[in-house]
Amino acid sequence: MKLTRLSGISALGAIAALTLAGCAANEGPAGNSNGNDSAETGNGSALTGTLSGIGASSMGAAQDAWTVGFQTIHDGVTVNYAPEGSGAGRENFISGAADFAGSDRAFHLEEIADNDFGACTSADIVEVPVYVSPVALAFNLPGIESLNMDPETIAAVFKGDIATWDDEQIAEQNDGVELPSLPITPVNRADTSGTTETFAEYMASTAPDVWDFEVSGDWPIQGTESGQQTAGVRSAVESGEGTIGYLDASQIPEGSGQVHVGVDGEYVPYSSDAASMLIEGSPLETGRGAADLVFDVNPAAAPAGSYPIALVSYAVACATYADADKAELVKTYLEYVVSAEGQEAAAEYAGSAPLSDSLRETVLGAISAIS
Repeated sequence: MKLTRLSGISALGAIAALTLAGCAANEGPAGNSNGNDSAETGNGSALTGTLSGIGASSMGAAQDAWTVGFQTIHDGVTVNYAPEGSGAGRENFISGAADFAGSDRAFHLEEIADNDFGACTSADIVEVPVYVSPVALAFNLPGIESLNMDPETIAAVFKGDIATWDDEQIAEQNDGVELPSLPITPVNRADTSGTTETFAEYMASTAPDVWDFEVSGDWPIQGTESGQQTAGVRSAVESGEGTIGYLDASQIPEGSGQVHVGVDGEYVPYSSDAASMLIEGSPLETGRGAADLVFDVNPAAAPAGSYPIALVSYAVACATYADADKAELVKTYLEYVVSAEGQEAAAEYAGSAPLSDSLRETVLGAISAIS
């Protein structure tokens, strides 16, 4: 399944129409079916103000859709989201420079304990999953649309142990494919990235004998081809023959090939449904606050048919803000993001996997803690 982003203005216009239609269908305040009655419907919305968010570039397309949809309902609100990367999102949320953050990984428990979050008036934060998407392995080999690779092969390619595309380890998994004797150029993120951490965690858990680096959001190998943020990886893969990179599936270059990833004896192409299978089967991490909903994803335990490289992007907010109006803006925006309308807009525009109804109910309960 090839996930493609809808074309710019026409797509966002369609999302705005979808959002307004959803409002009418639900007949609920702010277009939400969750019963939030803090604001009026449509252009008569009582909400006003500006929200500032910084974070994961992987969810940039989804944030575009959410911003248009939310501002269509609440025309007195401006939402600014800067897709500067997960690390930048967390840092700016800690400093208080952002009202909310987007991150492809949640804060670690020790980070929560060690930091005073600048925008928050209590030690508690709210972290909720808002965006589930496969991390695609996209390559640039003209004439080849897909290749099968097991975890050990993927790890060896990105570690540099497999240097050419016609290597025997790749060839034996792709019978009948004419592989070129061309150098492999792996492309990684140059900035601290939750997508990097998701991909590194996949390799460390499924091919530990090959990928023996400590898992983090920073690429552990020096001197590699790299790109700043998702756009930089996309550009590098697109412009260089023989390249391969990891990036959110909504952002893959047009016409690039995709790796089908080995899982339990079969090779699985990326898709939103297959990524959702991995996440839905994962438990929540223990030891966190009631409004801190973080999945404990284990790619090595991926069920058959699931896609094992899937990121869960989180919205991060304060449990308590100094400004009650700001708290209401953040709360209402996140309620829209996880609503059926918001998740459908992200799925249409960014190819993400919508949250299930049961998970949405849990997430809304956490968001309700914002005050």
